[in-house]
Amino acid sequence: MFKRLLPTRLYKPSLVNLHCRYFQEQKAPIPVPPTTEEKPSEPKPKKQQQPKKQQQPKPQQATVTAQTIERDFSSLKLFDIAANLSDDRFKGVYYGTSLHDPDFDLVIKRANKYGVRKFLFAAGYIEDALDSYKLSLGSEDFYCTIGVHPCRAMEPFKDYEREHKGEEIPREEVVSRYITKIDKLIEASERRDKFVAIGECGLDYDRLEYADKETQLLAFPPHFDLAHKYQLPMYLHSRATEGDFARLVRENRHKFPTGVVHSFTGDIGELRELLDMGLYIGVNGCSLKTEENLEMVKQIPLERIMLETDCPYCDIRNSHASSKYVKTAIPKVAKEKYKCSTEKLNKDRNEPCTMIQVLEVVSALKGVSEEEIAQKAWENTLSMFNLKE
Repeated sequence: MFKRLLPTRLYKPSLVNLHCRYFQEQKAPIPVPPTTEEKPSEPKPKKQQQPKKQQQPKPQQATVTAQTIERDFSSLKLFDIAANLSDDRFKGVYYGTSLHDPDFDLVIKRANKYGVRKFLFAAGYIEDALDSYKLSLGSEDFYCTIGVHPCRAMEPFKDYEREHKGEEIPREEVVSRYITKIDKLIEASERRDKFVAIGECGLDYDRLEYADKETQLLAFPPHFDLAHKYQLPMYLHSRATEGDFARLVRENRHKFPTGVVHSFTGDIGELRELLDMGLYIGVNGCSLKTEENLEMVKQIPLERIMLETDCPYCDIRNSHASSKYVKTAIPKVAKEKYKCSTEKLNKDRNEPCTMIQVLEVVSALKGVSEEEIAQKAWENTLSMFNLKE
């Protein structure tokens, strides 16, 4: 999950001067031999035309393409563990411009149509967690998380600066005060049923322009203490962390009951290391981009798999290796033409209803029916988050 951030680095391409030469060659005249008397040639006999062969129709190659078809999804039970529905795009705002009315209810209705029954609203900082909490009050099937996303690891310092301009204290103390605020939000008894996990937290070395390693390494470890205090599972994030993520989780594994590494994109080696620590693995479109990703997903045991969309991000695209396994196409329109339709998606954002596509891909990769995959992921999710049917 990653919300409304614009990179701060700009890159200028270097200029390249291209020099071309054009050469024109003058050909010498070809010498003509002296003429000699030639005998008239006899006319050649005409070739008999062969009857044209009838062309056989070429055999059609079998292709796997998604089709817009009517299917009955009423028997499926899907739990989207990464529905970032507090994002501005579900309020109709795209990059600061309002394009349509808020359509949260329609998004939920579309998801229900495709078998999605429960939703976890993942949060990356305090304000985001409060928005997610308010959304979660709308249904007994809505839940949320609370924590600091690694790409939001500067939020504690921004929060402190707003409240204490000019007053300098150690960086560790700034983070500690922010975590204390999170602690107090969880502590309120009326929120206990909705805040079901600590996170999204972890490390992300792919996007250091938002928070450097030092800052991320300050913000991540205190989450283990929160999980220990409230005995809540951890909702984890890991991207290209050079072993730091696995090391910190291993050192603190005794503090929390269980956890899921959501939107997992690591290799088989990292997968095995996380499975050895008893963690669950969340799969979405970003987990299914390359052939290497697909081989990794094949290795996830059914008893450790969870499904998600990480919307409005991580949709399955035509360029992804997994697209050939998608059977259900959901119509889309450009964001400028989107009018809160109940049938067509907005091309500029992913939605929970596309979980059916994630399910179809995982089913094909594992060689297991969609129903069995869905049921196992459902059971895993309820068990890990300690929720009832």
